[in-house]
Amino acid sequence: MTEKIYKKITTDGAARRGEVTTAHGTIQTPAFMPVGTSGAVKALISSDLEECGAEIILGNTYHLYLRPGIEVIQKMGGLAKFNGWNKPTLTDSGGFQVFSLRDIAKITDEGVKFQSHIDGSYHMFTPESVMEVEHAIGADIIMAFDQCVQYPADLKLAQHGVDRTYAWAKRCVKRH
Repeated sequence: MTEKIYKKITTDGAARRGEVTTAHGTIQTPAFMPVGTSGAVKALISSDLEECGAEIILGNTYHLYLRPGIEVIQKMGGLAKFNGWNKPTLTDSGGFQVFSLRDIAKITDEGVKFQSHIDGSYHMFTPESVMEVEHAIGADIIMAFDQCVQYPADLKLAQHGVDRTYAWAKRCVKRH
């Protein structure tokens, strides 16, 4: 991508204000970004979100992947059409969700094999597959797959998590 998507408007010390331009619109930064884990913000419709000043919402790759499923979202024309929010969307990578399910997940350098909390089925997230899922969802802004580490973490464990996340990020960029 060669086009500039971020434009700095002004600064005040270390703080800055700007605009992020996406296929579904422009977001003023800093931004208020409500979380719509499964694609929609609970108990609110698009007009409610607009009244709150939201210009972008967050969807969760892990939850959208499991339910309703990528095929359903693709058939609807992407996340913006699926949830009726025809403005920018961001998807996280699902890294925290597989971390939070670490009792039913196996993390390796390849990725994470996890068991669905919905039906017990097994799945594998790799940096490459997460990029494919996020592209299929059709989000404007996507996140690289990351490994969260438990708290507290000693220096060795924290460094291992950072190193793995960095290696995964390079694989995400290559796949993207």
